[in-house]
Amino acid sequence: MECVVQGIIETQYVEALEILLQGLCGVHKERLRIHEICLKSGPNLGVVASEVRLLCDLEQPESTWTVRHIGGAMRGAGAEQISVLVRTMVESKVSKNALRLFYALGYKLDHELLRVGFAFHFQRGAQITVTVSSVNKMLKLHATDEAVPVTPGIQLVEVTAPASAENYNEVVAAVSSFCEYLAPLLHLSKPGISTGVVPTAAAAAASLMSDGGGTPL
Repeated sequence: MECVVQGIIETQYVEALEILLQGLCGVHKERLRIHEICLKSGPNLGVVASEVRLLCDLEQPESTWTVRHIGGAMRGAGAEQISVLVRTMVESKVSKNALRLFYALGYKLDHELLRVGFAFHFQRGAQITVTVSSVNKMLKLHATDEAVPVTPGIQLVEVTAPASAENYNEVVAAVSSFCEYLAPLLHLSKPGISTGVVPTAAAAAASLMSDGGGTPL
C-alpha cells in the first residue's frame, strides 16, 4: 500500500519550493527524468480492465526499468474523512524486454509521458518521497527528446509514503503533518481532486528566496 497526495505549483515558484524542501528534509535532491509508458489490457485478458505502467529511469548511465500496478483506493467512512489517499500498489524491477513481454500478453499502449524534475527521499515519521516534475507528452512514439509540456508553466508535486494495513494510520498522520509545512506554497490533496494554485504562493516564495529557506524544522 501507499499513501499519496498531489498538488500543482507554478514553475516560477519551484526554486522556492526546492529551498523549503531542502531545509525540511536535510538531504540532497535526486534528479528525475522518467519515461512512463501506460499500458492497458486487451479483451483477451479478462472482463475487468487492467493497467500497468512501465517506468524507465533515463538519469541512470544504463536505463533501468520498473513495472508498477496501482490498485484500488481504500474505501469507507474512515477513508473519506482523511485528506490522504490510501491505495494498493505493486512495484518491481524488470528488464528492458518488459515492454515486448506485455505486448505479447495482449496489453496495448494507452499513452506515454516524460517526467522531468527532482525528488527528495527522507524519513519524517514515515519514509516520505516528494517529487516535483514537469509532465511532458510525446509527439512521436518513444521520442523523449521531442517531448513538450502538457501544462506549460505548471509542475506536478506528489508526496508518497509506503504503508501497510497495520500502520497506514501512522503514515497518513506523518504525510498530513508534513504537508502543512508546504501549505503556503501549494495545496496537496487526493489525486483527482483539483485545487489549483494557492494565493499565498508569491509571498511565501519571496520570503523563502530572500532568507534562503531559514532554519530547518
